[in-house]
Amino acid sequence: MRRPVHFAVALAALLCLAQAAPPPSPQQIYGPLFEAVQSERVFEDGKTFVDAVPKGDPAAIVEAYRREQPKGAALRQFVLRHFSVPGEQDERPAQTLRDHIRALWPQLTRPALNPPAGSSALSLPAPYVVPGGRFREIYYWDSYFTMLGLKADGQQPLIDSMLADFESLIARYGFIPNGTRTYYLGRSQPPFLSLMVDLASNPTDPRHLAALRAEHDFWMRDRASKSGAALRVVRMPDGALLNRYWDDRPGPRDESWAEDVATARQSNRARGDVYRDLRAGAESGWDFSSRWLADPKRLSTIRTTHIVPVDLNSLLWRLERAIAERCATAGDAGCARQFHQFAAARKAAIDRWLWLPDAGRYADWDMDSRQATPIVSAATLFPLFVGLSTKAQADAVARLTRDQLVGEGGLRTTRLTTGQQWDSPNGWAPLQWVAIDGLARAGHPSLARDIARRWISTVDAAFRETGKMLEKYDVEDRKPGGGGEYPLQDGFGWTNGVTAALIARWPDLAPDASVAAGR
Repeated sequence: MRRPVHFAVALAALLCLAQAAPPPSPQQIYGPLFEAVQSERVFEDGKTFVDAVPKGDPAAIVEAYRREQPKGAALRQFVLRHFSVPGEQDERPAQTLRDHIRALWPQLTRPALNPPAGSSALSLPAPYVVPGGRFREIYYWDSYFTMLGLKADGQQPLIDSMLADFESLIARYGFIPNGTRTYYLGRSQPPFLSLMVDLASNPTDPRHLAALRAEHDFWMRDRASKSGAALRVVRMPDGALLNRYWDDRPGPRDESWAEDVATARQSNRARGDVYRDLRAGAESGWDFSSRWLADPKRLSTIRTTHIVPVDLNSLLWRLERAIAERCATAGDAGCARQFHQFAAARKAAIDRWLWLPDAGRYADWDMDSRQATPIVSAATLFPLFVGLSTKAQADAVARLTRDQLVGEGGLRTTRLTTGQQWDSPNGWAPLQWVAIDGLARAGHPSLARDIARRWISTVDAAFRETGKMLEKYDVEDRKPGGGGEYPLQDGFGWTNGVTAALIARWPDLAPDASVAAGR
């Protein structure tokens, strides 16, 4: 008879370093210099300065700033003199779309990192792939979709090394942060770790299970609270537990300090509440969307922490199922039984509170109005993607998707045009994959393939025009996307990954024309 494997020791080893004080963020290090640079908008993108690397001792730089008190153009020159400021990527050579993606992997790959003192970067023990553009560090949920392309292109060692990096972060901080910067240490992102582990060369490695359990502990902290919501846990009216997005840190985000301060000024709410909802919106990955807004036209009405999201809870159901299955394989019957119970309870709560049978869709739930929100979004497809939905539910969601969410160039994010980047007319690579893979798994392969065809055509059209792979696309007019609080980015990890994986699934959908960059 096999003896149960006990993971308490492994889990304790993973978390033993998490008690150490986290490194300070740029806002904490540079104080008045940070505020001057961000409030004067020295750089168009607020993330540029917080990613800069100091050329000398940070304390000495701050003291020099106090002495000189530079303003305007002088402040910009001061920063450029004392910091290495990230630049832009070079243009790409002429090649086919598929060859272009393959050529991008080395350019987006970074070696193991031990950052210098004063840098906002977090150390990583193994090579990793960044999204590109302003995103110069590894990001949590981006990486799953990047890994899909790495898998299609035979880059298994990179998938395994990125998993090693994520598990290193869990060991140090108790969770996977939004990205590997000090200013991201208050929040995570949609929990895709269990799906990443499925792509590993050794998915049954006990270290993966210990990391999955640690991630579950992070999301379920304060589960014993009797209040309506505590941190990321929400107690529903019937006592069931679901989850919401959150951020453990207060105040405006370092990388969007000026934007957050301006948004809070436009609100009639306490500034601290607005900052928390902006940060929680960043944890969702949908930063920002009408899903989180009381008034879809006004970002200052953001209320992310008041919303119970269907995508997050679908992914946590998938995490609980993955832990249960791995515990069973390892011979730990108690763990397997406990997590099967967690998953069953979550599914029942999702079906009761987040499924709208009359509308034929899954929805987010509003903690204040105590009812589903009216926003129809691509998040409704997450239960199909993780295998949570019944056939009747999947059929209804497929009908709604065909009627309301499919645009000329791919899947719409929502039906509302608000100026926020996670709304119409934008389409995003991760949501295309969730929809396509979910619909195919749930018995709707024709619709899945049709969305894939539309998306690949959109990506190819923009590539022919710009020579670039982009972060997001306008799926109404099949062109580069827009909106949001920073310029459109190219690179781009998850677009590369999803496009490569879709072409690997349906090779006949691959564009084969050679194109010139910028033609």
